[in-house]
Amino acid sequence: TTPPEPFQKLVHQGMILGSDGEKMSKSRGNVVNPDDIVNAQGGDALRMYEMFMGPLEAVKPWQTEQVSGIVRFQNKVYNAVKNAVENKCIDMDEETTKIMHKTMKKVTEDIDSMSFNTAISALMVYVNHLQSLKDKVPVEAAENLALMISPFAPHLGEECWNMLGHENSLAYHSWVEYNEELCVDSTVTMGVQVNGKVRGEIEIPKDADQDLAMEEAMKQSRVAAQLDGKDVKKIIFVPGRILNIVAK
Repeated sequence: TTPPEPFQKLVHQGMILGSDGEKMSKSRGNVVNPDDIVNAQGGDALRMYEMFMGPLEAVKPWQTEQVSGIVRFQNKVYNAVKNAVENKCIDMDEETTKIMHKTMKKVTEDIDSMSFNTAISALMVYVNHLQSLKDKVPVEAAENLALMISPFAPHLGEECWNMLGHENSLAYHSWVEYNEELCVDSTVTMGVQVNGKVRGEIEIPKDADQDLAMEEAMKQSRVAAQLDGKDVKKIIFVPGRILNIVAK
């Protein structure tokens, strides 16, 4: 159009169908009233479920029973933040630091590309890791969680932010910032094959050579058993991807 538009691009969202896979209509009796979902499970649950259903542009069937899964995830988020508040843990191990920065990068990029469903999936993985820390959830990790969850569940985000001792709304706080270097894995998990069949996995540095890969592979009991009494005829090594040992 000739006049300037108030937005840079237009995205057409997919239609949400009834649970029967048909277009919602009163005549089919498959209409879902969002007010009923809000009253039963909250506005955040409705909002997040709609974004978690699938790609924004895709046509998707509504499944009311699946909203409860989002409610359980919200409870996990709340409990993880509550854990950090109660235990006031400051230290953060290397694994948690890397997972946090990878999640911040993933969520940031996915929001920019409107891939909301995969952003929420990344947050679910992140929260599961925080739960595994039990009473040692770092405060910094919880604060970044509250910030990242807020675009999808704003009420929950604000509640968590307030629990963490912040008086002002998180809407006035800057978005999360990740360190690109911490988003890169220093190790890689590779499959180990013996005569073309997978017999185990090894975790080695990304720049590991064939000798180190073979050394780690031989520590795998299943691999060693398959090579017992056999001569190694050939080794096919693709760095970072696969190790295939041909033996007779």
